Amino acid sequence: MLALFEGLSERSRYLRFHGFPEIGPHLAASFVDPDWRERGALVGSVGEDGSERLVALGTWARLRDPRRAEVTFAVADDFQGRGVGTRLLEQLAGLAAQAGIERFVARVLADNRRMLEVFLGAGFDVTGELAEGEVEVSFPIAATEEFRERVDERDHRAVVASLEPFFAPASVAVLGASPRPGSIGNTVLRNIAEGGYEGRLYAVNRAGETVAGIPGFASVNELPEAVDLALVCLPAEIVRDAADRALERGTRALCVISAGFAEVGPEGAAREADLLAAVRARGARLLGPNCLGLSVAAPKLNATFAPRAFPAGPIGFASQSGALGLVLLEQAHERGLGFSAFVSVGNKADVSSNDLLEYWEDDEETTLVLLYLESFGNPRKFGRLAARVSGRKPVLALKSGVSRAGARAAASHTAALAGSEAAVDALFHEAGVIRSGSIEELLEVASVLAHEPLPRGRRVAVLTNAGGLGILCADACDAAGLDLATLGDATRAELLGLLPSAASVANPVDLLGSATPALFEQTVPVLLRDPEVDAVIVLFVPAAGVTAEDVAAAIDRGAAGREKPVVRVLMSERRPPGSLAYPDSAARALARAAERSEWLRRPVGSVPAAAEVDESAAREVVDAALARADDTWLTPDETRRLLEAYRIPLPAERVAETPAEAVEAARSIGLPVVVKSAVPGAHKTETGGVAVDLRDEAAVEAAAERIGPPVLVQAMARGDAELLAGVVQDPVFGPLVAFGPGGVLAELIGEAVFRIAPLTDVDARELVAGGKAGRLVRGFRGKAPLDTEALTALLHALSHLAVALPEVVELDLNPIIASAGGCVAVDARVRVRTAVARPALKTW
Repeated sequence: MLALFEGLSERSRYLRFHGFPEIGPHLAASFVDPDWRERGALVGSVGEDGSERLVALGTWARLRDPRRAEVTFAVADDFQGRGVGTRLLEQLAGLAAQAGIERFVARVLADNRRMLEVFLGAGFDVTGELAEGEVEVSFPIAATEEFRERVDERDHRAVVASLEPFFAPASVAVLGASPRPGSIGNTVLRNIAEGGYEGRLYAVNRAGETVAGIPGFASVNELPEAVDLALVCLPAEIVRDAADRALERGTRALCVISAGFAEVGPEGAAREADLLAAVRARGARLLGPNCLGLSVAAPKLNATFAPRAFPAGPIGFASQSGALGLVLLEQAHERGLGFSAFVSVGNKADVSSNDLLEYWEDDEETTLVLLYLESFGNPRKFGRLAARVSGRKPVLALKSGVSRAGARAAASHTAALAGSEAAVDALFHEAGVIRSGSIEELLEVASVLAHEPLPRGRRVAVLTNAGGLGILCADACDAAGLDLATLGDATRAELLGLLPSAASVANPVDLLGSATPALFEQTVPVLLRDPEVDAVIVLFVPAAGVTAEDVAAAIDRGAAGREKPVVRVLMSERRPPGSLAYPDSAARALARAAERSEWLRRPVGSVPAAAEVDESAAREVVDAALARADDTWLTPDETRRLLEAYRIPLPAERVAETPAEAVEAARSIGLPVVVKSAVPGAHKTETGGVAVDLRDEAAVEAAAERIGPPVLVQAMARGDAELLAGVVQDPVFGPLVAFGPGGVLAELIGEAVFRIAPLTDVDARELVAGGKAGRLVRGFRGKAPLDTEALTALLHALSHLAVALPEVVELDLNPIIASAGGCVAVDARVRVRTAVARPALKTW
């Protein structure tokens, strides 16, 4: 640190210290061991000549007002103006907020324009006052939407630039390019050479032998240049040494195909962490380890050990599984699918799906993104990225690792209904990611989105030469959420003039088994012209003298210039590219295309401000509960005070310790009443701990005696529907808000829908209007519609609570009695647990 200070120019030292202090240990002592309560400090470093050099320091120190801290920076002259101070400020703000700091202040000399630009450009709401040649800068450090947008913009530029050596390398070296046929290194080198790679290619092996006609070298130090991309195919134990030599030579992109890292256990994980530290110390990027490699169409680079080349096309595909990449490779060609790039991220120690989304967002060669995901490193960042990319090009995902691990210890209805998959569904829905349930479905949807325009709606016309197949397709459309279109009179009349008398002109339209390619070609445009039709599915079963190829060509001619999708199902062994195999495949894929069309029309939404919330009262309740235990259920009184702080509607109630007190409580509240167990966290119905609609004092006394003390006496609420709402803190995704049908059958019905907090106004409306709960809200079986404004207000209150109080790990409002005139939560259970501070996740 002293070397950093001593290396500053006189002007930089003057601007940092507002003078020329003596450089000595006293100057650095307060920075080198921050406690992250009163002081925090971060450094920026780079690797140079085999050693590490500090090039930046950012610090904060708490002021007399404990909510404020003074922030300072020092950046080496040769690193000024490169965004280092801004990056340090981002990280310091997040860590200071965890320590309870709300506002940063800084004293900046008026002529220190670069430092002022750091504060003004970071995205915070900055104010400044000039006095005696100094500007006192002040700003709240809460992460606003503008701040997040600025951070994302900076991330985007940095990530895209860092990935260029992977996607457009002018030179490539394979480290471990053995002359032995069949070895990984040999296969990777041959694939690159035989694929026609347009850059300079080198083989590196111990003997410096030429391999497959490619010049060989014994070390990267002997190469005639510092290559852009180094592919490492060496035993795990010597990968670090090889990587060090490549990095020291100037390589900035490493793809480590070798296995033997985090996937094999603690020793491998330590080896991987050591490798990543070396890569980051030199400002480089790492793909893998334990991956298949990558293939990029533009430079004709097939740097994988796949058995054949990936066909070129518009799809960018990222996979955590190399084997799955091989499966897709085998199936892509027959569907007419090609790839702008295939990237196997392996253990994703550094380069992740988030990084690849950043790159493909601007890549003109990529019009469709496919992702195979097994885990999320930073799901909220993924959500923001995917939503941004989805606005321009479709993003399809296959997510494995389906599990209910997040609900293993759940004791509330909300948590029992959650689990990791609910969070994934919520994330994908909000980001516009189209989720597939299988490899086959992923490819089917990709085929439709790659070849067809989006439908404007869900109304489908079915055209077939086999009546039974048409009926199956109609059933599949219904199951997928598509509607069979009612053809207009003009369309039916035109079809009657074209088709044989025995043909059907209802929907499905049956051309009969004798249909010729010409008849398909004439009929398709008639259906496309019908304003009641949003999409057409064409089904063909081979008949004598008619081939699938001829029918496919006829359909394409008939659909030329179309603005509506036409999905072909050609049930033939020799199926033309772009055709699907079965009617249900077409219905599923078309439904996903309709979902994308709907998502693109969906309003963005905004998070409304919390209204009349008493956050300090809520915090007092939670802190008091956690003072007695690190993991506990709130008492009825604590639960009521917490919910009242967020203006959640509750019935009148009192806790009673004896049957006599229960009777007195009933008199005070007014009959009829409900008597239920007041034991914290108890499931009342499962234990017989509730008695409802008690109309006299004798019934109240008997119920209190049967249930046992303490009991809760509550005003009897009546309404038209029982609903459930709640909160659960997912260990990976953070707070989730749930809404669905309630009552004792909530878990059996299992129709709760989740969204990630904070909820936008659009999220809340969708929760209230969607699924089976939405049917109840709209008025079920003749009942009046429920009060949607009251329900959305309740969901927003829960959303704000979940974000502000991460210690609330489970919150269950079940049932909520709702009517046309409002809603009231008649049973509530809240579990709190000491929150563990997690460092901000960052991809550099």
